[in-house]
Amino acid sequence: MSSIRGEFSSRFGFIMAAAGSAVGLGNIWGFPTQTASNGGAAFVLVYLVLAFCLAYPALMAELVIGRHGQANAVASLQKLANNNAQKRFAFIVGFGGIICSGLILSFYAIVAGWMFSATLEPIAVLSGNETATSWLSERSLSRDLLFTAAFILLTVAIISKGVENGIEKWSKRLMPALLFILFALIGYVLTQEGAMTGLKAYLVPDFSSILDPNLLVSALGQAFFSLSLGTSVMIIYGSYISKRENLVSLGAYVTLIDVFIAFVAGMLIIPAMYVAQAQGVEIFSQTGELLSEDTLVFQVLPALFESMGSIGIFIGFAFFALMSIAALTSSISMLEAPVSYVVEKFALARLQATRLIGIIVSVVSVTIILNFNSLFGLVVQLTTQFAQPLIGMLCCVFAGWIWHRGKLLSAIKEGNEAVEHSFFWKIWPWYIKFVCPVAIALVFINSL
Repeated sequence: MSSIRGEFSSRFGFIMAAAGSAVGLGNIWGFPTQTASNGGAAFVLVYLVLAFCLAYPALMAELVIGRHGQANAVASLQKLANNNAQKRFAFIVGFGGIICSGLILSFYAIVAGWMFSATLEPIAVLSGNETATSWLSERSLSRDLLFTAAFILLTVAIISKGVENGIEKWSKRLMPALLFILFALIGYVLTQEGAMTGLKAYLVPDFSSILDPNLLVSALGQAFFSLSLGTSVMIIYGSYISKRENLVSLGAYVTLIDVFIAFVAGMLIIPAMYVAQAQGVEIFSQTGELLSEDTLVFQVLPALFESMGSIGIFIGFAFFALMSIAALTSSISMLEAPVSYVVEKFALARLQATRLIGIIVSVVSVTIILNFNSLFGLVVQLTTQFAQPLIGMLCCVFAGWIWHRGKLLSAIKEGNEAVEHSFFWKIWPWYIKFVCPVAIALVFINSL
C-alpha cells in the first residue's frame, strides 16, 4: 500500500475505528426504540438473524473489495469491472454510496447537535444560568444551526488529520470512553424502580409480530445502518487495512461488537423508559403506541433525570455525553467516504478536501433544518431503509457475480492462507451471490 493513502497501524486500531463507525446513535438511540416499537425481543431476534446472516456477509464483501482495490469506493469497484458497462455500473454504486454517506452525515449532524446541547444543559443548570438553560433545552433555529455547525467542524478537524493520526487515534480514545459511560449508566438505572419491568419488555418476545413486513424492513435497515453498510465507508476502511490481516476475523469482531453494544444499549434505554413511567412520566401515547424517538430521548429521559434530584444532573450529563461520543465515532467514518474520493479523484490535499466536503454537508444540513418537517424524516427513510440495503446488496452482486471466484479467493487469502479450506469459504461466496441479494429483495417486496 502506498504510504500516501494511509493505513491503520494495528488490528486494534482498525477494530476500534470500524466499531466506532458501526456503533453510533443507530445503536444507542435507534435500536432500543425500534425494539420497543416492534415487539420487544421479537425485533431483537430478527435483528440478530439479519445482522449475522445478511449484514456480516455484506460487510465482508465491502471490506474485501476495499482492501483489494486500495482506493476510494468508486475506483475499488471499477477495478473489478470487466468492461465499460460494468465500470459505469461500478461508478453508480460507488458514488451512490458516497452520496448516501454524505446525506446521512447531514441529518446525523443535526441530531448530534441536539446531543451536544443536551450535554451542556446540566452544566448550565449547575451554573445557575437560567437563560442558557432555557436556550439549550428548547429547540430553536439558532441553537440547531450553532450546534450542527460545531459538530461538523469537530468531525472535519479529526478527518483532516488523516487515517492514523485522525480516525484511528480518536477512535481508540472515544470507544473505551463510550463503553465505560454505557456500563456505568446501566448499573445505575437497573437499581431503580420499574427497571425490571422494562428489562422484561426488552427480553420477552412477542412472536405474533415476528413476520410483520414493517418489522423486517426496520430490522434490516437497522442492521445495515448500524454497520455503516451501503455508504462506501467499509470499502474505504477496507482499503486502509494491511494485507497481513485476516479479514474474516476482523469482520466478525466488528459485527460482534456492533451487535453487542446495540443489545447492551437496549438494556439502558428501555429500562430507563419504564423507570420514567414508574415515576409518573408518560412513555406511551393515548393510542397505546410508544412515543417517538426524539420525544423519548429529549423529553421523557430528561424528565426522568430531573426527578432523580441532584444526582439526575450528573446522570443526564453522562447520558448525553455518551450519545455525543457515539455520534462522533460514526460521523468520522461518514465524512471519510466522500473525502477519500475527492482526494484521489481530484488530487486535492486532504485538508482542502475535508473543508470542501464539510461545507457541502453543512449546506445540506442547513437546508434540512430550514425545511425540517418536510425533509428530515424523508432523508432518514430514503437513506437508512432503502439506499443502504440496496447499495449493500449491489456490493454483494459485484463480489459474487462480477469478481472472478479465483481472484476473490486470492484477495481474501491475503492474511489468511487457510481460508480456502474453512467453513467460511465454503458458504460465503455462494451466500453473497444468491442468498443476500434475494433475501434483501424479498424484504423490500414484502414491504411494498
